[in-house]
Amino acid sequence: MPEDTPPPEHDDVNDAVVAEWIEETTPFERVYEIIRHTYTPVSATEIADRARVSPTTARKHVRTLTNSGEVTTSQDGQTTLYRRSETAIVTEHAQSLLSELTPEEIASGITDMKTEIREWREEYGVESPEEFARELDIDDADSDQGTILTTWQTTRRNLALAHAALAIGEASQSGHLTGADADDDGNGDTYVTV
Repeated sequence: MPEDTPPPEHDDVNDAVVAEWIEETTPFERVYEIIRHTYTPVSATEIADRARVSPTTARKHVRTLTNSGEVTTSQDGQTTLYRRSETAIVTEHAQSLLSELTPEEIASGITDMKTEIREWREEYGVESPEEFARELDIDDADSDQGTILTTWQTTRRNLALAHAALAIGEASQSGHLTGADADDDGNGDTYVTV
């Protein structure tokens, strides 16, 4: 090509990727993909804009996802806001854990995490990381106590996630879900913070 010939025009790469995404997916798939990465509440209009669908189509699909438990809603005045549900997030993480580890490995990890939590309770004379934070008045997240606090919270979350993974694995094999021991970590915390 001669030096004075301009280079061929190229479409913006982002526009080409979006066009391909629209061509290769259904409106529902695009809305679902946006919701899977939505952790703070957003309006149907924002979801529609990001998924390249109309607001009516977005509302229709998020309603379906809400009914299936994938989405949770909240209100901001007259506007309904949507975000991914905690249940959906936990389920996805639990299934990922099951794909990486055997049930026996998960159960072994549960035993180790329970032991670690029990040791923190005994060493610091408190029942939860929140009580630990209040007792020590931790202001510096980079301190040794801040590191212990973060590790304890993470371990508690991972323990709940491991229990969820075992329950999902059992449900997949047996066809019905059985609950994990509600007080396995010793303080009755059955919720999962992700």
